[in-house]
Amino acid sequence: MIEQTIRHTIRLPFAAADPFILPAADGRYYLYATSEDGSGFPVHVSDDLHSWRACGTALDAARARWGAGCFWAPECYEIDGKYYLFYSADWKENPTGALENFRIGVAVADTPAGLFADLSDRPVFDPGYPVIDANLYREDGRCYLYYSRCCYEHRVGQWEESWIYGVELKPDFSGVIGEPVLLRPEQDWEGRSAAATGRRWNEGSFLLRQGGRYYMTYSANCFAGPDYAVGYATAESPLGPFVKAAENPILERGGEVTGTGHSCLFRTRQGQLLICYHGRTAATGQDRVAFLSPARFTAQGRLVVER
Repeated sequence: MIEQTIRHTIRLPFAAADPFILPAADGRYYLYATSEDGSGFPVHVSDDLHSWRACGTALDAARARWGAGCFWAPECYEIDGKYYLFYSADWKENPTGALENFRIGVAVADTPAGLFADLSDRPVFDPGYPVIDANLYREDGRCYLYYSRCCYEHRVGQWEESWIYGVELKPDFSGVIGEPVLLRPEQDWEGRSAAATGRRWNEGSFLLRQGGRYYMTYSANCFAGPDYAVGYATAESPLGPFVKAAENPILERGGEVTGTGHSCLFRTRQGQLLICYHGRTAATGQDRVAFLSPARFTAQGRLVVER
């Protein structure tokens, strides 16, 4: 099938939480996702973004070197002919018995579908608290890692809060450089699920450069509920400071779709900007499925999602 411009939101025909799409050098689109049971990362491939086929599991608990479970939020990047899968998982090393012991790792493969093998028997770094939702940005030979600190045991006033951090990453992905900077919940819409959960979230970040500015999309509210939604912030450099858009959220529940979040942005071979995210419908129940919606930047520099 010849690739066509996507003019309206389409739902992909399979379960896919935390979806990430890589337009690979072979001309195909690869979608990496979290399985609902957290056991691994299913991969689907498409030539045109409409017809998809499953092509295995990129990484799972049986082949992981340091992760014990809760394999979440995979993102794959093509660098110098290799494919690097950044992800979060529950670290086997847990001397304090923490209920949430998530860290970030990276695995490598020769092809987009894998199989992927961990670069190390340890996570990339240990900040001393649980972290998830890795996102990588590369520019001028430098790498930047963005991730989310979990709400777990992170009380700020009356709520437990999840914060987004950004930090430079060592070129060999063996650790971080310097102190991280952060984005934290502060807009009213980010607290829609706070009263019911006792928590406020900023998580699931993704960085894109456009017109000399850096746009970070992120998700807020409880991922398991209908109010999960996407906003964005902008900065003049990869590590900020970031300023959240006044018009947030730019993607939230509407029609039959609720729980819209954990998004990524990418351009098609034709140059169209799309946003991929997960959501739920009455038909899909608690299983998260992936959606593709057109996105654009206005002349004033606003990021707009068209559904």
